[in-house]
Amino acid sequence: MTDSLHGAVQARTGFVRVRGAREHNLRNIDVEIPRDALVVFTGVSGSGKSSLAFGTLYAEAQRRYLESVSPYARRLFHQVGSPDVDGIDGLPPAVALQQQRGAPSMRSSLGSVTTLSNLVRMLYSRTGDYPPGQGIIYAEGFSPNTPEGACPTCHGQGRLYEVTERSMVPDDSLSIRERAIAAWPTAWGGQNQRDILVTLGYDVDRPWRELPQQDRDWILFTDEQPVVPVYAGLTPKDTRRALKRGAEPSYMGTFSSARRHVLHTFASSHSAAMKKRAAGFMLSQECPTCGGKRLRPEALTVTVAGLDIADLSRLPLQRVATLLRPLAEGTSALEHGAQGTENAEAHPEQALARQRLSEELVARLAVLLDLGLGYLTLERGTPTLSPGELQRLRLATQLYSNLFGVVYVLDEPSAGLHPADTEALLAALTGLKAAGNSLFVVEHELEVIRRADWLVDIGPGAGEQGGEVLYSGPPDGLRAVGASLTARYLFGLAGTGAAQSVSHTPRPPTGWIQLSGATRHNLHELEVAFPLGVLTSVTGISGSGKSSLISSLLVDLIASHLGQAVPAEEEDEGEEPQAHTSPPSGGRLSGDLNRLQRLIQVDQRPIGRTPRSNLATYTGLFDHVRKLFAAAPLARSRGYGAGRFSFNVKGGRCEHCQGEGAVMVELLFLPSVYAPCPVCHGTRYNIETLDVQIQGRSIADVLRMTVDEAGDFFVGEPPVARALGVLREVGLSYLRLGQPATELSGGEAQRIKLATELQRAGRGGTLYVLDEPTTGLHPADVERLIRQLDGLVGAGNTVIVVEHDMQVVATSDWVIDLGPGAGEEGGRVVAAGTPADVARASGSRTAPYLAQFLAGTQTI
Repeated sequence: MTDSLHGAVQARTGFVRVRGAREHNLRNIDVEIPRDALVVFTGVSGSGKSSLAFGTLYAEAQRRYLESVSPYARRLFHQVGSPDVDGIDGLPPAVALQQQRGAPSMRSSLGSVTTLSNLVRMLYSRTGDYPPGQGIIYAEGFSPNTPEGACPTCHGQGRLYEVTERSMVPDDSLSIRERAIAAWPTAWGGQNQRDILVTLGYDVDRPWRELPQQDRDWILFTDEQPVVPVYAGLTPKDTRRALKRGAEPSYMGTFSSARRHVLHTFASSHSAAMKKRAAGFMLSQECPTCGGKRLRPEALTVTVAGLDIADLSRLPLQRVATLLRPLAEGTSALEHGAQGTENAEAHPEQALARQRLSEELVARLAVLLDLGLGYLTLERGTPTLSPGELQRLRLATQLYSNLFGVVYVLDEPSAGLHPADTEALLAALTGLKAAGNSLFVVEHELEVIRRADWLVDIGPGAGEQGGEVLYSGPPDGLRAVGASLTARYLFGLAGTGAAQSVSHTPRPPTGWIQLSGATRHNLHELEVAFPLGVLTSVTGISGSGKSSLISSLLVDLIASHLGQAVPAEEEDEGEEPQAHTSPPSGGRLSGDLNRLQRLIQVDQRPIGRTPRSNLATYTGLFDHVRKLFAAAPLARSRGYGAGRFSFNVKGGRCEHCQGEGAVMVELLFLPSVYAPCPVCHGTRYNIETLDVQIQGRSIADVLRMTVDEAGDFFVGEPPVARALGVLREVGLSYLRLGQPATELSGGEAQRIKLATELQRAGRGGTLYVLDEPTTGLHPADVERLIRQLDGLVGAGNTVIVVEHDMQVVATSDWVIDLGPGAGEEGGRVVAAGTPADVARASGSRTAPYLAQFLAGTQTI
């Protein structure tokens, strides 16, 4: 932006003025930001961009808005509290579009998130073609999530779940005491049921197959729940004697059959891990009543354009828009001939309602199509959407709302986007700005940064080394800021970006594995070969089939071949666990499979679901730290073991807050306040534990250290120093060792997992699969990540990444590009070869961007 344009922006819009911002690592900063402009916040990962954009600007805008509503209404909002800032002037109302997934249920879908499903149900209810004599069905009758609409057989799930003797007792040579009934709980709960069976007179020491069938059936399937005395620890013989003499039991136990336990756990447990375990003992089949469509039969007899509502919801949005456009234009009656014309003439009000509802749907769908989401379906479950897809859905809702004078605060909206899709995103952002709104965007993608009207660069480093405003002004002015790492990549300065990728010489593969007949989602009989011993990037526009091919199908098949459990993390909350199935289908593997000994999938799912899980505990380095404290002279004299220094168990932790470090005060009409524990003052430990110190630091002091600080502190302790060194190398030097897992982004969680793997002894022969590992990374951090991936390959491993970042793609040894489009128009290998080969491929949406990067022409 030129100086004259800068002046025009200032004259037209005015500025938001921030004074004394100290949220998180911000260093009492002052900054002015123009309104009615696209403002991009840049800086390395952890520099303080989000602390300024979300923690300060958005938090203050929300606080001011909530002060204007009634106390009762305020109680219904999630309130974030007041930011640590002296003052903010000129701040309009704000809307945040973040990447948090929230906690969607398994019944939450794209249609429900966008409210499109409400319109579709209204369309079918008011204007659908009903069979002769059938009464009208109200809109809720077309929803599988209501009693009026749900199929009575499967209760709106679309599938029936059952258990069998074989699924619950996989090894019938074992006795009940030897845990033949695998479906029962593994800990005390299972032992309790076995003790109850002893009281009831069943032989728990005979092999299961030798028990009478009627006994086996009762134990597995009865609905009876007898309450009987339990004599814990006694042999069956001693139990019989105790019963005979009426001895006092240990307790009264309630029997629950294996089937009852499994079905109850699957239906009502709030733990994703428990639901997943229960699902492993279940068999599922499509509901025979609704055919998997989840609705009552009478709702499925109503059609629009010849389709019932379930079939329509399974179509890609692009197809739905095409189908409804004639209805919106009022031409559908003509296309249906004389009968359609007669219906329109006999019921003009119905024809008008159909046209109006179709117009609204087509208009809303157009916004989603413009954002490159036409490959998705209305019934697509929100737990299966990427954070980037969810954020674009929220953006589409805002685009259609036509608000004016609002600040939209966006968190890396380009995350998960192919460069071609980024163009559509930028067009949408331009539309929001043209409508009279301000856009504050936290972003690493250089193409988005280049389109900014104004840049706010935070740094120079991360964590304690960041938190300063290096530059605030038109983009071109950043060129002169020598301390800015962003400037080096944005302007193509020496030693960065394309210059390095051009010099990369692809390594030759050490072998190949072939995947034949790959069929899953939009993949149909795909043939693809993966090189071993190299770094492979799998590219393609959003929805082209990358994750289906790699993170889903390839991982399943390789895991099955190696006899491993699928190495994904615990299911997201709300994601429906899969019932027991046969080995994974959808493709066949061949080639040099004997070269693979292990599979590691490094994804972006959380490393823990509570604040008790943190970076130190997940990576294992806290185990070493606790041992060091246990070896301190004072700890040894008091007889403290390593367990004394855990805040998760009794002994060393503060019992007032149970190791949380804070206590919550519920204020009802105001945000809940978390105050430091008055006993331990936030340290999480009791005073006796804090007496033990190493080099003048307690265990609580260590947890407050950043990775960088801890690296210097533990320089003489090889196990700890190695773990901290790897965390530094993957760009996490700014995180605190005790930083709760709930505060980490998906990208940070993925890099912590990668660091955990990197610190283990390298043994080669491992296949590492990563899904967009550059998410949330500044280009400088991407370079560090590439070095780590190269190190894995150099140690004799194979690395496959699903990636959009051209910096990674250009430095890969092999590229597999899928497409050419998304959804039904994708799922094919468009090009495969070295980066230079793919850059020359015709018909590839990736090729032009890769060629541009390799040529080193991506500068302002």
